Amino acid sequence: MKITIVYDNTALSSNLIEDWGFSCLVECENRKILFDTGGKGGVLLNNLSALQIDPETIDDVVISHPDFDHIGGLAHMLEINETAAVHLPVSFRGVKSANRVIHYDRSTEIYTNIYCTGELGEREQSLAIKTDKGIVLIIGCCHPGLDTIINSIDNLGNIYAVIGGLHGFADFPLLEKTEKVCPTHCTQHADEIKKFYPEKFLEGGAGRILEL
Repeated sequence: MKITIVYDNTALSSNLIEDWGFSCLVECENRKILFDTGGKGGVLLNNLSALQIDPETIDDVVISHPDFDHIGGLAHMLEINETAAVHLPVSFRGVKSANRVIHYDRSTEIYTNIYCTGELGEREQSLAIKTDKGIVLIIGCCHPGLDTIINSIDNLGNIYAVIGGLHGFADFPLLEKTEKVCPTHCTQHADEIKKFYPEKFLEGGAGRILEL
């Protein structure tokens, strides 16, 4: 599987715009899934173009939670792509311009080996991809807590990688059995995570491509 960070607080090249927010493109199981849409539609579309990602080819948009820095580009995305299915936490209502909107209140396999955790505490859901190496967990801000997110999908197997915003997460031993961690966006303790697990740590930033 391939994950391209499209929108982040930092950027890896001058043709990419750094901005407060998060979005990444997940390519697996013959699907292209945009996870979150960052804070500004113009930035999202600029970065997609710079990364040579055609927004019309995206099959699905998964939104972690309805904070501005994760949904700001959604309207722009749906203006260009009228066919993508939009996957939302159960309490997030009001998206009317999408071709198909699906809400989740529990862990659900949305496609083969692709799961939404469903809405957990703080109105947030995460994306979990089942691979031969284990679960790749993609997180917006980690408001419910990493332990809560992991517990919601513990029946799927071991966590191979954690990617995304980890907010104030500081329970570093929880990552001991995880092979890879890529803290992005709102992570407050990224430097500490890197010190604890230098061999696991992957740098984020718009333009980063992870092949897992």
